[in-house]
Amino acid sequence: MNGLIKKILTNNNFLSLANNGLVAVFGFLSFFMLVRMLPQEIFGEWVLFISMSNFIDMLRFGITRTAITRFLSSANETEAKNLMGSNNLINLISTIGISVLTILIYLIFTDGIRNSGFAMFFIWYPVYSFLTLPFNNAQAVLQAKMKFDSMLWLRLINVGSFMVFISLNFFFKFDIQGILFAYMATNFISSVIASMLNWDGIRYLFHATRAASKTILDFGKYTTGTLIGSNLLRSADTFIIGLSPFLGTTGVALYSIPLKLTEIIEIPLRSFAATAFPAMSKASIDNDNEKVKQLFYQNAGGTTFLLIPVMLFCFIFAEQIVYIIGGSDYIITANIFRLFCIYGLFLPVDRFIGVTLDSVNKPKQNFIKVIYMASSNIVGDIIAVFGLSGIVLGFSWVVLVFGNAVAPDVAYDMAHASAMIKTLELVAFVSIIFTIIGIAIGFKYLNESLNLRFRDIFSIGFSSAIQFAKQVFMKLH
Repeated sequence: MNGLIKKILTNNNFLSLANNGLVAVFGFLSFFMLVRMLPQEIFGEWVLFISMSNFIDMLRFGITRTAITRFLSSANETEAKNLMGSNNLINLISTIGISVLTILIYLIFTDGIRNSGFAMFFIWYPVYSFLTLPFNNAQAVLQAKMKFDSMLWLRLINVGSFMVFISLNFFFKFDIQGILFAYMATNFISSVIASMLNWDGIRYLFHATRAASKTILDFGKYTTGTLIGSNLLRSADTFIIGLSPFLGTTGVALYSIPLKLTEIIEIPLRSFAATAFPAMSKASIDNDNEKVKQLFYQNAGGTTFLLIPVMLFCFIFAEQIVYIIGGSDYIITANIFRLFCIYGLFLPVDRFIGVTLDSVNKPKQNFIKVIYMASSNIVGDIIAVFGLSGIVLGFSWVVLVFGNAVAPDVAYDMAHASAMIKTLELVAFVSIIFTIIGIAIGFKYLNESLNLRFRDIFSIGFSSAIQFAKQVFMKLH
């Protein structure tokens, strides 16, 4: 029995799932406590800071993260030192450049930024970017080396220490500035640990070579766009809502609850993708396309079937789940969460199409796929937020005034609240549309390299899901 437990605990899939699962739980609990701790408008500013920081981090590390994972997985000792050194050098240069640009934008547009929900980001991101540099470098290197146990400990220190602070803050009651400083401190601690243990490869900084840097940059020029586009698929909604005078930071706060709940979907996807990508990359480098195809079918289809009961449960009990997380003020967002549940059923196929395109050295095609998705998402969001929101507001006001004999001023307040939620529902619906577009375009590109059969995603995927469920059941008994 002890041998079985040890085998499970050292399995890469389990460690990757634990990495994403436990970290997501800690992050989720911190988010939950902040919702209860902060007023809606202040919470909306915090969400914008986190969303903008994550987006810019994709710009900083997009050019290196996927490339270092792919090439380091099969490199010899000398090549590995060169790659890790170049990884550190490129990321340091990009961090300096982006920080300087952020400061300049703030200095030029100080008044406008201070009066918006983006002030926290422009003031504090330059500091945050340097504090998190070693931590982010370490995550890429550890994934490439498939050291998921070290990744797990490092991320637990990062998110766990912040969660402890947030828990204590129910008693100390620090304001948003105190919370922000604590967030900076926890990221700094995890970065110091990563550098001290050389998990980030910082000791090989002077091993950086022109050849290794060129290898990373040639591959990364497309994966940068892919990662930025992928992040835009999640963040564009928040940015556009935050820019809208009609929705503002209150709309950001309301939308963030169902959006955060979609991390239930992301946990297994991130875990399986983290272990599948190095394996697919190695099979591709070895010219074993049949193995790549099999891994794609198993992961894309199997994860879809495993998610169906989860999404069905969340769809049925949407009100109760939203109420538990956000309280009565957020229960009006339940239908937004239901739309995300539908979106979640399409997500595994889309995600693994992208992972497989990168693994077979088709980053350009993956980039094009994401560009189509991000463009359709942004256009759809702009139409919903800046076009249809006014129509929905006007229609709701007319119905209330003439249908219910409500005073015009009272009707406007009621119509505004109703139109805000309907607009946010339209934004969530756009997520379903752009995911379907991405699947169609990505499968076309992937089919050119692997000669796939779309139905095999579900036939082989179903068999894989059943086999996985049987294995879990047998281990539990």
